Amino acid sequence: MAVTSRHSLKKIKSPLNYIGGKAKILDQILPLFPKEIDNFIDLFAGGCNVGINVNANKIYFNDNLTYLIEMYQTFQGNDLDTTILHIENRIKEFELSLTNEEGYKKMREQYNKQKNPLDLFVLIAFSFNHQIRFNNNHEFNNPFGRERSSFNASMKQNLEKFIIRLKEANICFANVCFNNFDFTFLNSNDFVYCDPPYLITTGTYNDGKRGFKGWTDKEEKQLLKTLDNLDKQNIKFALSNVLEHKGKSNDILKSWVACNSNYKINFIDFHYSNSNYQTLDRDKNSSIEVLITNYEPQIPQKEKTLFDDFIF
Repeated sequence: MAVTSRHSLKKIKSPLNYIGGKAKILDQILPLFPKEIDNFIDLFAGGCNVGINVNANKIYFNDNLTYLIEMYQTFQGNDLDTTILHIENRIKEFELSLTNEEGYKKMREQYNKQKNPLDLFVLIAFSFNHQIRFNNNHEFNNPFGRERSSFNASMKQNLEKFIIRLKEANICFANVCFNNFDFTFLNSNDFVYCDPPYLITTGTYNDGKRGFKGWTDKEEKQLLKTLDNLDKQNIKFALSNVLEHKGKSNDILKSWVACNSNYKINFIDFHYSNSNYQTLDRDKNSSIEVLITNYEPQIPQKEKTLFDDFIF
């Protein structure tokens, strides 16, 4: 069993600005997790903001973006100083800056030929909004982040803390599609966290233009079936998602929850200031973000008296 309190760990911020990352709501979702975890599975790791801050005997980061996982594995395997030196040398070599778009494009071209995992991080540092985007040929194609993106002091500090945690914790990696992940070794002391692409939102991670598997109704239903199977095996899970977003409704998700009375709806307060599930006059353009669990979290939750009103 885990021996230290999860809340005693100082929060670590991912060095990646990953769309949909949970850094800003960690204080809301981490207390909803089981108090003691043996194996923690971060099934859609992305920027790793959640898993890197979980206290468990072993942490598994999985993402089907192969190059992302290779980058994390290189962080973990290299000396910290070696990684930082490589990044700084590449910045000098290509004269990367807030304005040198030509240097950025030259490095991007080299990365796409050689696929050096650390070069990917350098590109991310100087790309538009620090985003990760590949085309269908698996070529990194995110544009230059002119006057906005660089490997600044804050990003360097986040990277160093992140790498130290990767090395200190018992962490391993996988790069398979969620429905190919091997869950057979899990038991009731383990925990699976899912932060998939949100079906009713659009981003570079689920628009089908990243060179990797997109997210459609089919994948949504497959994931929910996977979670049902985990529940049947008495394995705890938590699913981050939105029930409503800018006038759209995830009816697949709502129906799934309605058909499983033992699943719990935990509402998340984020920057959606107009989202109020306790009133009937919610802004139709608001978002309702939730963490769905197959267990009762051990902290009080807000009333859900009008949940049925917007589910059905």
